[in-house]
Amino acid sequence: MKYNKIKKGQFICRPNRFIAQVNIDGKEETCHVKNTGRCKELLTENATVILEESDNPNRRTKYDLVAVYKGDLLINMDSQAPNKVFYEWAKSYFKNITLIKPECKYKNSRFDFYIEADNKKIFAEIKGVTLEKDGVLMFPDAPTERGIKHLNELVDCVKNGYEGYIFFVIQMDRAKYFTPNVATHKQFADALKNAHKNGVKIVAVNCIVTENELKINDFVEVRL
Repeated sequence: MKYNKIKKGQFICRPNRFIAQVNIDGKEETCHVKNTGRCKELLTENATVILEESDNPNRRTKYDLVAVYKGDLLINMDSQAPNKVFYEWAKSYFKNITLIKPECKYKNSRFDFYIEADNKKIFAEIKGVTLEKDGVLMFPDAPTERGIKHLNELVDCVKNGYEGYIFFVIQMDRAKYFTPNVATHKQFADALKNAHKNGVKIVAVNCIVTENELKINDFVEVRL
């Protein structure tokens, strides 16, 4: 996926989950943040951020904050991006796809994708990963009861004859391995181990990240 009308700026502050104050060409602008997660380790004072200018002249915020430099590492933090790049990549990962349907309901959950390929019926949930420490990628960065619910219902999918996948899309190119963030949410880590034990496939992939593009690159080791 590609971005248009890219600008660089310096992060000033984040008054709430949805907006940030950014210095762009010497002028302070209010920008929409396309990630409602905490991201405290990314959005630090004077961090260089990447913004996409909106095509809508009537919008209250002129720019979307889509990526940030953490030192020399560029991290995409657009929470809508993982589903978009997965959709582009899935056609090469799954063989003989006959159907790929976003936002598909199963019982009490709505999974990111339903896929039919090679006579298999597949539910897939996508999680974007931006939390990095010394090359180790972790999820979640905050407790996620919704994430546990998705894992438990993926287990139910498998028991009922579907294939269940959870894809962790690492929104950067630097990754030694992926692991659940036990310190932040042990219950999610336990649910992930249980899902794996019950046949849910757990996949982590990193991305090629530039200031105007994001695409899935390669598989990353998963350590549960």
